[in-house]
Amino acid sequence: MTEEMIIAGFGGQGVLSMGKIIAYSGIMDNKEVAWFPSYGPEMRGGTANVTVIVSDERISSPVLHQYDSAIILNQQSLDKFEKDVKPGGTLLYDPHGIVHPPSRKDINIYRVLGTKTAVEMENPKVFNMIVLGSFLKIKPILSLENVKKGLEKSLPVRYHKLIPLNLTAMEKGQEIVEAMQTV
Repeated sequence: MTEEMIIAGFGGQGVLSMGKIIAYSGIMDNKEVAWFPSYGPEMRGGTANVTVIVSDERISSPVLHQYDSAIILNQQSLDKFEKDVKPGGTLLYDPHGIVHPPSRKDINIYRVLGTKTAVEMENPKVFNMIVLGSFLKIKPILSLENVKKGLEKSLPVRYHKLIPLNLTAMEKGQEIVEAMQTV
């Protein structure tokens, strides 16, 4: 199994953290992983993306030009990366701020109302965990137990008290993901 993915959105949406949690969780699952972030100089509001590879085999390069999956969190990222999803691949997006939804006919498209759900949960900081839960529902490349271990590894100890909230957000994400198109 090899999963090559891009996660893209605005800085402050937890894009890089989501990628790091996937990478650490892959390590906990004895997988080979690569985590390759890219972001502008702005801390919040600038665009950010991260390439993550989780594989049973050795990874030769973290640089990718096509992806098995894309998690897209803003219009700029959708415009940039939708074309790079491999035919038959998967694109998961949050529609908040998306004016023109995905239009390809040769990929699986899923929608998650992550922003809306985070507001309903009264904690916008769990947005990325809602989205991650949705992704793992449609692409179960990691076990929930290893994601918990990945959270423990990637979060500073002072934030470990938030792990139950993050796991609850992931479970909510698994409940609300919607298939828009499957091929």
